[in-house]
Amino acid sequence: MNAPTRRRAGLRLPAPVSKAASTVRHASSGAWSEVLGSPRTLKWGMNIWPPFLGAGVVVEHIDPEWRSVRVRLRRSPLNANYVGTQFGGSLFSMADPWFMLLVLRGLGPGYVVWDQAGEIEFVSPGRRAIHATFSVSQEQLEQLRAQAEGGEKVLRWFETELTAPDGTVVARYRKRIYVRRKRASQG
Repeated sequence: MNAPTRRRAGLRLPAPVSKAASTVRHASSGAWSEVLGSPRTLKWGMNIWPPFLGAGVVVEHIDPEWRSVRVRLRRSPLNANYVGTQFGGSLFSMADPWFMLLVLRGLGPGYVVWDQAGEIEFVSPGRRAIHATFSVSQEQLEQLRAQAEGGEKVLRWFETELTAPDGTVVARYRKRIYVRRKRASQG
């Protein structure tokens, strides 16, 4: 079946999709299901995704059970700030998608999962490559399921540290994730 279209200046364009509708569908249909289908394909896709590629972000490992992700930010002149350290926007970028994706995949298709807020605290200058591991435990997923069981929204903070190769903490990153069970009308 053809997707709905609209006409504009003689061109047939796809009909606009609301952000809410695309969020509900993104993990279970279309191109996103191909990219999110396995940790291996997601790793490959994220490593060629222009925002990560341009910033020097490299996805090193995604756990086969979707419980953790290890990411590295290369140091280069393209992601250095005015004083020669890692650009803060690149540090935030390397951390941004992971907790949401791990929770989304960990909970499965019966839940709506959104990024709700993100914070970064810069602790020390990043003069070399930066590493970060993002983890969501089975226990955390079970707690989210229990809290969202009645259809209420659940807001949960997840945290990690971005470190230099010698273990020096460069930044602390926090992400608040919104979780709710899907309504029957959302499939």
